[in-house]
Amino acid sequence: MRFVLFCLNLLLIASPLMAQEALGLAAPGAVVESGVLQYILPRFSLKTGVRVVHNPSGAMQLAAAPPGTPVFQGGGVTYYLRTQDAPRQHRFRDWMTSEIGKRAIETYQPDGTALFNARIKPPAQVETQVYQGDAMRGARLSVTHCGRCHVVSDLNRMKGLGSTPSFAVLRSLDNWEERFEQFYVLRPHGVFTQITGVTAPFPEHLPPPIFPLQITLDDLEAIVAFVAATEPADLGAPLVAQ
Repeated sequence: MRFVLFCLNLLLIASPLMAQEALGLAAPGAVVESGVLQYILPRFSLKTGVRVVHNPSGAMQLAAAPPGTPVFQGGGVTYYLRTQDAPRQHRFRDWMTSEIGKRAIETYQPDGTALFNARIKPPAQVETQVYQGDAMRGARLSVTHCGRCHVVSDLNRMKGLGSTPSFAVLRSLDNWEERFEQFYVLRPHGVFTQITGVTAPFPEHLPPPIFPLQITLDDLEAIVAFVAATEPADLGAPLVAQ
């Protein structure tokens, strides 16, 4: 009798699946009915010694919407694994997103075709440009220095030249930022514009044809920040820069 008890104790110690309570995993009906859980959960358990079973009230959840970690897609739906702050749950999540876990999901092919795709591309990150200049100061500088030719805003709506595009139109161009940051080398600005510490003085034999525009790099940063906050003009078809 003692020998039998001794053997049972060894078995319990050697088998984490029996010694630890199983983790419950809730999942949508479509996932359960597909049979993929019956296929992958035993593979995880054999690999890690942590037993996971389907349980509608389980602590872990597979859901068809965020939040959670995206783990696979099927039928046009992305499924997210929601876990709590528990090491064994984190281990299951890490396995699901590992190369071994992905292969297990994708090799489930009951009819010869994979039902789920585990190669989920992360959503594209949209970079947000942060402009250091003072946009309010840039608005004042734009009216003062640029408003004699361009319609800058409602402050000089009727005072620009008809042959020059407004700031709103320029803002609609894909390369608007480059145009404003380098405006002083673009025609016709170069012959009457000077940026302190950047451009060379006007040649004595080639004075500016109009009253010169003189600003600093800080002024230019402020103007660019103002233009960035300007609503682009809606002109219908995409603009083509010449």
